[in-house]
Amino acid sequence: MVFLVNLARVVFAPMIGQFIVVFDVGEATAGTIATLVWLGSALPRLPAGWLLTRVPRHRVVLGTGLALTVASGFTAAADSVVTVGIGALLMGLSSGVYFVAANPLVSELYPDRVGRAMGVHGTASQVAAVVAAPLVTLVLFVSWRVAFVGIGVGAFLVTLVLFVTARRTDLPEAGVADRNLLRGIRREWRLVALGIVILGVTGFVWQGLFNFYELYMRTKGLSPSMAKNTLTVVFAAGLPAFIISGRLADRLPHVPYILGIIAAFAGCVLVLTTTTGLLPLLCVTAVLGYVIHSLFPAMDTFLLDTLPDESRGSAYAAYSGGMMLTQAGGSSAVGTLVEGGLPYDAVFASLALGLGVIVGGLAVLWFSGRLPGTARGGVDSTPVGRSDGGAPIGGYDDVNRDRDCD
Repeated sequence: MVFLVNLARVVFAPMIGQFIVVFDVGEATAGTIATLVWLGSALPRLPAGWLLTRVPRHRVVLGTGLALTVASGFTAAADSVVTVGIGALLMGLSSGVYFVAANPLVSELYPDRVGRAMGVHGTASQVAAVVAAPLVTLVLFVSWRVAFVGIGVGAFLVTLVLFVTARRTDLPEAGVADRNLLRGIRREWRLVALGIVILGVTGFVWQGLFNFYELYMRTKGLSPSMAKNTLTVVFAAGLPAFIISGRLADRLPHVPYILGIIAAFAGCVLVLTTTTGLLPLLCVTAVLGYVIHSLFPAMDTFLLDTLPDESRGSAYAAYSGGMMLTQAGGSSAVGTLVEGGLPYDAVFASLALGLGVIVGGLAVLWFSGRLPGTARGGVDSTPVGRSDGGAPIGGYDDVNRDRDCD
């Protein structure tokens, strides 16, 4: 299911050049289509959090499968750039609800190895990103609509399989106490805000970069086919990243590990802006892809392992929605700046430098022990122990949480 959900989001990136030709639009408009799918992924996350206080997580996941089926069919039938944009928004909506429901569910199914479980789940998602560009290359020999027909049919079939599987599975009850969305957000607002700043700002840069990666590589002298498939290199490098980073996130202090990943990503983007030649570009692309995809399981492990049962779903929904809204505008921003005459190198170098400044500020706060999720003195808190039902035990009482946000 997560393969199809993520494919619905990333399939638009390698199609931007096709949309420019088919609908005779500029980079800004094409970038807006990509922004709409990610905006759609952001908008329903907080309402989905409220829904999860009343409906079991697995039922919400099943609903997203049906929604993706309908949205994919609508997009396949689109006859204008406006209807393509609406379809992108609808496909994004289904993915947003999915991740808010599925990520906490996965963490609760495996409370003793959250990082490893999120790594496996993320790897399945990443496979979709890897095959997106080659898939688009193939379907364009027939029609771009074929990709959306395939996603819709696949989503319907997998939803049926998931329905049968869920009926046969003893599902966890760790989230039964999470029944008040606003209370859960208020209790964990500092941790939610930190997550939004970290992944929202980093995601803004990443969105603008990967949605225009094909066109950017063309300005570096690569052929159209090679430029399109550099996206495959970016996403293929993420496959080992999810597995390795998920396991590392179970073992390393969360916050310094995450800040190190972001600093490395900003450095990779800067190096990319000064790189030319096919082989050097492919090498930098591979390293960049590994680094950025290491961030996602690390962030999910940090938050889902730190948030208590009684507010995990609500707080994660608030973080997820805020983070996605923050990063959704990256494609539109880059498209507008490039269409206004700025070269890609200048745009991406400026974004990387700005991200580096933010990482530096967060590092100072971490060293002073002022970030939520860290103990005083800048050392991460001991990982939360869990009872059989997933409830936190030992060293994580309400008083300490309210005082230090540990």
